[in-house]
Amino acid sequence: MKPAASTLTAPLASQASPLPTACMNRRHFLLASAATAALAACASPPLANASARKSNIVLILADDLGYGDLGVSGARLIATPHIDRLAAEGARLTSFYASANVCTPSRAGLLTGRYPIRTGLARDVIRQTDTHGLPLSEITIAEALKPDFATAIVGKWHLGHVAPFWPPTNQGFDLFHGLPYSHDMLPLAMSTATSAGVEIVDDTPDMAHLTEQFFARGLQFIDANHDRPFFLLLTLTAPHVPLDPHPDHAGHSQAAEYGDVVEEIDAQVGQLMARLEGHGIDNDTLVILTSDNGPWFEGSAGGLRDRKGGAGWEGGYRVPFIARQPGRIPAGLVSDSIAMNIDLLPTLARWANAPTPSAQLDGADISSLLTQPRAPSPHDELVLFINEDVAAIRTQRFKYVVRSHYRTFLADLDGANRTDWAVLIDMENDTEESYDVSSRYPEVLADMQARLARARATFDPLRTPTPTPPR
Repeated sequence: MKPAASTLTAPLASQASPLPTACMNRRHFLLASAATAALAACASPPLANASARKSNIVLILADDLGYGDLGVSGARLIATPHIDRLAAEGARLTSFYASANVCTPSRAGLLTGRYPIRTGLARDVIRQTDTHGLPLSEITIAEALKPDFATAIVGKWHLGHVAPFWPPTNQGFDLFHGLPYSHDMLPLAMSTATSAGVEIVDDTPDMAHLTEQFFARGLQFIDANHDRPFFLLLTLTAPHVPLDPHPDHAGHSQAAEYGDVVEEIDAQVGQLMARLEGHGIDNDTLVILTSDNGPWFEGSAGGLRDRKGGAGWEGGYRVPFIARQPGRIPAGLVSDSIAMNIDLLPTLARWANAPTPSAQLDGADISSLLTQPRAPSPHDELVLFINEDVAAIRTQRFKYVVRSHYRTFLADLDGANRTDWAVLIDMENDTEESYDVSSRYPEVLADMQARLARARATFDPLRTPTPTPPR
């Protein structure tokens, strides 16, 4: 292995320092005080058909994968037979949302179970010149599953690449192998981190082989830990641009390079499932596939309005969600109950019979949506943000959109003298969000306006200071 290269900035090479004592104390307090949370866990019966062994968990997070990019969700030009099989043998949530319409905040929400504005990461994404990151006081899924689980994150981090936010082993992961941020940012290097520290192993990563390398390293982790509970978070860079298909898949898809990289993901998912079966832990492993947000310049939003980075509309937030574990998840279950990636922390903790951290969570346990047909959502509402602004409120049937984009600016649809521009959508009958039904449902409109006011009262005080423009 090569020593940390100075070309990737000194912060990447200087992260072997121990966790600050204050953060350790707070973190230990939160996890230790899970004795209180454990009372709630005891009040909830164990999940049906749970085996004596704690379930392994493999969470595959694609980057910019669109709602309509999988065969099971209607893709015509991209073939995804292995992922479609996951859905056929497991559960699919058709109203599942990312907690942001861009990368960094969505990943923060997924890992912590909290709306990203609570973590200070709701605004934009972390750039390679930035020095902030996911606060160490936040409890991640990996930390919630310790000490019973071996934990690894393989792929893209993008939650801070300078001390103390780097490497991810500071956030409960035993192993990190991957990139500090998106693969369209420079300088870029592949790093490996363990409790011993972090090393740069490749300062010129081969873009066409990233997906292959990530899955290969993930399979190595499974091989090494197949006889104990493990949590593997595979955070892919595909199908985010730049699109560099692997030579074995280039030119195969009717959707050109974008389709090629999605089809490679599908093929790698097939190999992962074969490895689990080969170890005899297929039925002991919960496998989840989802995306960090909607599609960007290419990809299909599946008929939903707008795409990644769009304001309050569906295409930037609603993402694929498939979960499979035979014996615990019924085959072919499809649910349209609303859920969000902030639900993963409490759900996975419950799935593993681990105490839920006593942090203030916005996520809820959605185990019932994965195990019971027609189970209602545990959410009365979900809040969608554009940066630190509330962009929309989603209930099971309706959605109230108050932020949109028009030409070069963010359109404030409920500002002064424009309250009648805000749009009430009947999501049950208008998934394309084409028509405002405010006049048909005045009571619903009033309820949504009250929900919006409460959300703003809760979250506006959490805004971070506006950065001072460089001179």
